[in-house]
Amino acid sequence: MRVVDLEIEDIAFGGKGVGRESGKAVFVPYTIEGETVSAEIVREKKQFAEADLVEVKQSSPDRVEPQCPYFGRCGGCAYQHISYEHQLAIKWRQVRDALQRIGKLKDVPMRPIIASPEQYGYRNRITVHAEEGVIGFFRRDSHRLIDIERCPISSDEVNRTLTELRAQPYVRDGHYTLRASATTRVFSQTNDAVTNILRDLIVDLVPPNQQLLIDAYCGSGFFAKALLDKFERVIGIDWDRFAIATAKENATEKETYSAGDVETELLRRLESRSAMLIVDPPAPGLSANVRKAIVGLTPTTLIYVSCNPPTLARDLRDLQNNFTIESVTPLDMFPQTAEIEVVVHLRTKSPAI
Repeated sequence: MRVVDLEIEDIAFGGKGVGRESGKAVFVPYTIEGETVSAEIVREKKQFAEADLVEVKQSSPDRVEPQCPYFGRCGGCAYQHISYEHQLAIKWRQVRDALQRIGKLKDVPMRPIIASPEQYGYRNRITVHAEEGVIGFFRRDSHRLIDIERCPISSDEVNRTLTELRAQPYVRDGHYTLRASATTRVFSQTNDAVTNILRDLIVDLVPPNQQLLIDAYCGSGFFAKALLDKFERVIGIDWDRFAIATAKENATEKETYSAGDVETELLRRLESRSAMLIVDPPAPGLSANVRKAIVGLTPTTLIYVSCNPPTLARDLRDLQNNFTIESVTPLDMFPQTAEIEVVVHLRTKSPAI
């Protein structure tokens, strides 16, 4: 493999720096825009190449010392070498660029990114893997494990459970989810502080005295229950029957929760144009049929919570003819990683006369 000198021009979504050799994009992890580096080409495609960092020849003023001894080998974190303030700037720009490039959106009403109160020690759960006595995470770009004694982005409680697991005389090969506290098997976000900020942001976006809320991909009703006092009726939809069972446990008379296909339930439940809709889909975003259902049934207000800016941008491209984007707010749910959470507030456009 050959070694090339590159000037890093940008940070791509996913965390790798982008340089160019003879016009071809070369992706190099653990670099920062503005740096000059030497990199070894490890994969070459027709349109781009991938490389490993060999040496930073001219470093960015935003380069810092990583706090994790496994950084660069473990596949979990992408940004520990970057100051936190600059991580936020990169993520804000990546959201805007995705919406403009993929979503074909102009004049995106971006709000400032919301930082995490804790940059390390924020994760309330992790999943580690065990194989032939090795307990840890997968190496970067590999299915080989790296032995991990402590994860600095995880809470002390999670790291204590990791220590207890490692102290067992025999650990069977497999996957182990370690949590800060005993919880049900219902999905929840891993950063409690930013999750609460996200909930409060959505509550602030919703005016009082509303009629009907449809909360799609509602999980155990985290958003729906926070908005109860603003709606006459609340309907939650999710495919996860365990999450729906949890949502029903303390439900009031105004709450209805259904386990089933979101598309089918939307077509059945979104019966009034006075409804407001919240969608919080998994990383693949909204299916084409769900997007069509939303366009056809046009709620008065749509709040889209996304963990994947590229699929969010694709979905907004299909929705923009029917909705006006009021605001786009990125949140840093996962410091030191390339992951980004985004909340988009949309209002239905008035029909042309």
